[in-house]
Amino acid sequence: MNRYILIHRLRVPSFLLLIGVLALLHTMGLLEHFWRLFWPLAFILGGLIMLAERAALTIDGPPMPYMGPSGTGVPPYPGQPAAQNPAPTTAIVPANSNDFGHGPDGGLS
Repeated sequence: MNRYILIHRLRVPSFLLLIGVLALLHTMGLLEHFWRLFWPLAFILGGLIMLAERAALTIDGPPMPYMGPSGTGVPPYPGQPAAQNPAPTTAIVPANSNDFGHGPDGGLS
């Protein structure tokens, strides 16, 4: 896993941990004003996380996009088997299409 993704995923849990520690200190009577101390520490924590994300991007580079199990960029729907080796094609219209009412030679049938 890329370091940037790991640090990015730890952003919300770190803020929840900060709230929990400050609430515990407030409950124990060691802290009188919970919110007065929370905001400066929240800004400091947010800045440290942003610096760590920037450092991880500098070291590892940007994270690669998820290409899915089939390698096409789109994961299969639940219950749908993944395509083994999809045939590469650039055609917009399928090659063997016959219009309704017309024969394969182009005339009416």
